[in-house]
Formats: sequence, structure tokens, C-alpha cells
Amino acid sequence: MKSVGMQYLEAIRKLKASGFKPLRSVYVLFVPDEEIGGIDGVGKFVESEIFKSLNIAIVLDEGLPSPTESYRVFNGERIPWSLQIKAVGQPGHGSKLYDDSAMENLSKSIESIMRFRASQFDQLKHKECLKGEGDVISVNMVFLKAGTPTPDDGFVMNLQPSEAEAGFDIRVPPAADPEALERRLVEEWAPPARNMSLKLWRGDQELARKQLVTATNDSNPWWGLFENAVKEAGGNTSTAEIFPASTDSRYFRKAGLLAIGFSPISNTPSLLHDHNEYLSQSEYLKGIDMYVSILKAYTSYASPE
Repeated sequence: MKSVGMQYLEAIRKLKASGFKPLRSVYVLFVPDEEIGGIDGVGKFVESEIFKSLNIAIVLDEGLPSPTESYRVFNGERIPWSLQIKAVGQPGHGSKLYDDSAMENLSKSIESIMRFRASQFDQLKHKECLKGEGDVISVNMVFLKAGTPTPDDGFVMNLQPSEAEAGFDIRVPPAADPEALERRLVEEWAPPARNMSLKLWRGDQELARKQLVTATNDSNPWWGLFENAVKEAGGNTSTAEIFPASTDSRYFRKAGLLAIGFSPISNTPSLLHDHNEYLSQSEYLKGIDMYVSILKAYTSYASPE
């Protein structure tokens, strides 16, 4: 986020202007492609010799705005999967019934997927589940392709198409069983017995199989330093969450590093990518002081011998 990037730079400027002398180095990264997966951005940089030579101890990445006074903090995230399913059926006139038509087969799959999607929403609605958005599997249909086109850019309305396709964006939390989900895809959502086929993209294969979460206990001294620094600056944090989307943090965690997702934005609705996304002046300035406190604590920390 541009606001977060500017807050980092202003916090560093304030620390330098105050005469503060850090014991550790701070590296500020502005990298491309986060919105399209980060594979050619941070994904490539983390693998480089330049990055390895930096000897990084802790990474701070983006978080989300909080509508309350408490800041949201993230220690893990969901991994993106992309699913494309295709149904092949018997073509024919729309006035006839076809038990194995492409549209009917695809409709059955979509109904099954939507039932699963609803079951995940139900877990969020029940307070006794104590689950956040990042703790459940999200499934959203992103395209539907079917029909027999006409020369005038329309569709033949009385003809069953021989093929039909649909695409889904899936986000898988660390606690989910990826193998069980894959079995569901094959056996229930796109079974070969119903003339279905699928293509599944799991993003980074290692990340998809081995989801990593940053510790928030005494085994991670950086977590305690973070919480105390926020308190000293007059703020407070909520319980650590799993980020509902995906950030560049996963590449750092894959490299064996600790990573915390945090944006110093409280009392602000989450309007990411909306036309009226905003950050008030007071929250922006307060966030700079939060970063001053955090950076001061982190760069003053001397690891025990």
C-alpha cells in the first residue's frame, strides 16, 4: 500500500532526524507483482544471492485496516488455488432432456461447490466456532463459459452445447488438509464418471503443501518486541490472525524467515481496491509513530549469545 510505504519512509526520516543510532540495519523493499502472485517479484528476489547476503532476521509486510481501535496483525495466510473444470456432454436440441449434457453436468458441480462454500460461511456465522475469515476455505466462481455462439455475437437458444467450463478462485488456510480438498475436487466437484475434467493451479507447489505460520509465543522474541512497541506508542493489537488473502510474506516464510503482517491503520473500514478507499490524516500520522516505535525496538534488539 502506498500509504504504508510512505509511513515507513517517514518513520525512518524521523528516527534519523532524532539522532537515533540503530544496532541493526533496516531494508525497505518496493517490489512488483504482489497483486498477481509475486512470483516474479519477491519470489525471485528471495532466491537471489543479494537477498541471502542481507542476513534478515524479521520481515514486516502489509496487513489490513481495522474498523476498531485495535490493530489487526497477521502471522500466516491462505494460499491461492485456481480451479478450472470442464464438462463434456451430448449435444442436441434444447427441447430434449439429456441426463449427461454438458450444462447439466456442470450445473451439478456448481451446486456442489456452492453448498461447500455455504458451509464455510456458516462456520463464520456461528460464534462458538471462533473462526475468522482467514481460517476457512473460500471458493468464488470467477468465470462461466458455455453455449453455441451465433454470427451476431449472440447464442443459439435451442441447442445444448457439447462443452461447458467454469473457473474458481480458492483460498486455502494453513489448518486445512490440502489432500482432502483435492480428493473433494476429483470425487465430488469434477468426477470423471460425469464426463468432467479439471485443471488445478496451486501457485507455488511447496507453499501449497507446506503452509507456514509465524510463532506468536516466547519462542519468537520479535513478536513480544512488536506488541510492546505498539503499546508504547499508544496502540494495541488484536489476536494474531491468518490473512484472508495472499501477500509476499509467504515467500519470506518459505525461506525460513519470520514474517508479520501489519498495517498501522485502525478506526478505518476495509475498502481495499474500492473506489472510495481512504485513510484519515490522523490515522496516517499515528501510524508513522507506530512504525517509529517498532523500528526503534527492532533495530535496538541484541540477540542473546
